[in-house]
Amino acid sequence: MHKSIQEKFNQKFRTLLSRNNLQNILIAISGGQDSLCLINLVKNFQEKFSKTISITYIYIDHQWTKNSQQQIKHLINIIKRTKNKFIIYEINQLINSELKARELRYNTIIKYSKQYGYTHIITAHTQTDKTETFLQHIIRGTSLNGITSFNEYRKFNENIHIHRPLLELKRKEIKWLCRKLYLPIWSDITNYNYIINRNRLRYELIPYINKYFNNNIDKKINDFLINSKLDNEYINQNAIKLYLHSRHKINIALNYKLIYKQHIALQIRTLQIFFFIIQNKISI
Repeated sequence: MHKSIQEKFNQKFRTLLSRNNLQNILIAISGGQDSLCLINLVKNFQEKFSKTISITYIYIDHQWTKNSQQQIKHLINIIKRTKNKFIIYEINQLINSELKARELRYNTIIKYSKQYGYTHIITAHTQTDKTETFLQHIIRGTSLNGITSFNEYRKFNENIHIHRPLLELKRKEIKWLCRKLYLPIWSDITNYNYIINRNRLRYELIPYINKYFNNNIDKKINDFLINSKLDNEYINQNAIKLYLHSRHKINIALNYKLIYKQHIALQIRTLQIFFFIIQNKISI
């Protein structure tokens, strides 16, 4: 399994580098087992295929625990062995909201990317993260766009691209690989804080579903999301066609009579496209 995981990662990483002609890349890590696995896979890739590619790791420390400094030292020791650059941001403001912390984390990483010219960002998200995110979206109330937004590749804006090369792997596969390679996993106590909704999903809801309803929930949700993504892309394509056909050639306006004849799903998407373009001042 180890060889298979490394080979699949090597193929994805080589495609990413060659397709985009990349010489440097930014990797966002959290310090957990998924990040350790990603660091090891990248290190092996560099040693075998490309020692010249410039890798920068970035870590956002929310300082939620008293031993966060020790965790940073732990990460520094690991990344030192890879001989890559390591950037650390410390968040001085204590944020209890998981959603706000995630937003701040992403904003910090994107800001750093823009400032230093990184166009492609890699994260260590797995298929289990995809399952958890899907359930969070469902609980909060979301749309077809919302539940299908967590993919292996995401275009954040015109210049920033996000890649998740481990998205096909389950957390138990990552755990197996870390043990196989004796990777020094840091035990983060915040993972067991049930005030954080994702932890309740991870340690209570998902195991309950696996035990009493379906013992392969990750795969079933992933299959559902693949089908949903196809449906979503079909609706989006038709909404774009409707927008292009109904927009005014000169004024900022739409032919509402033409739009009104279409299905309500297309009406909503077309209006979303219209307002998005106005807000961002872009043209299609």
